[in-house]
Amino acid sequence: MPESNVIVITGTRKGIGQYLAQYYVEKGHCVVGCSREPAGYDLEGYSHYTLDVSNERDVVKMFSDVRKRFGAIYGLVNNAGIASMNHSLLTPLKTVQRIFDTNVMGTFLFCREAAKLMRPAKCGRIINFATVATPFKLEGEAAYASSKAAVVSLTEILAREYAEYGITVNAVGPTPVQTDLIRSVPKDKMSRLIDRQAIKRFGEFRDVSNAVDFFLNPQSDFVTGQVIYLGGA
Repeated sequence: MPESNVIVITGTRKGIGQYLAQYYVEKGHCVVGCSREPAGYDLEGYSHYTLDVSNERDVVKMFSDVRKRFGAIYGLVNNAGIASMNHSLLTPLKTVQRIFDTNVMGTFLFCREAAKLMRPAKCGRIINFATVATPFKLEGEAAYASSKAAVVSLTEILAREYAEYGITVNAVGPTPVQTDLIRSVPKDKMSRLIDRQAIKRFGEFRDVSNAVDFFLNPQSDFVTGQVIYLGGA
């Protein structure tokens, strides 16, 4: 059994991240969350840091503080992510850089720093967020889908690097969930995307937490380097 019940979750101000923070607090975990802006809510057993996940100095400082307060952590859920759903010909480079900074660099930094706190206990669970946009090769999402493809590759490699420390690294690829991330997407485009799924409906928060639960389970210590795409991608 894990020595720590602390779970770090990124992007907890709203959407899936906020749901997961509340969900795991209710399950008895101490949850450490973060986002670029203050959370805007208070939960007993929840701590919030305001930072950019791609800022190395601030991320290192956050984990240093977490180590002083809790000693160790058990889980990391890299939920923070941004998207830009435009044709590549209409996408400026600064948008691509911002997407890769958050989705790839942020995920890398949090994996690296979290693993340092997990390693002494020889036990830990890291769950990164992929997307069905990658296997579907969705037009208009070149930067977003490519960044998440990098996250999948990172997941598979870190799974091998961290295995000797008892740390598993896996990923969940949600289908569209009705959050701010997709509200600007035209309804006809979203309908076409959902129609490509085996199970033709929007994803729900419970679908995501169910997959995260599986990877966080102490009995999932023989499952690593895997990606679960929801909805039958």
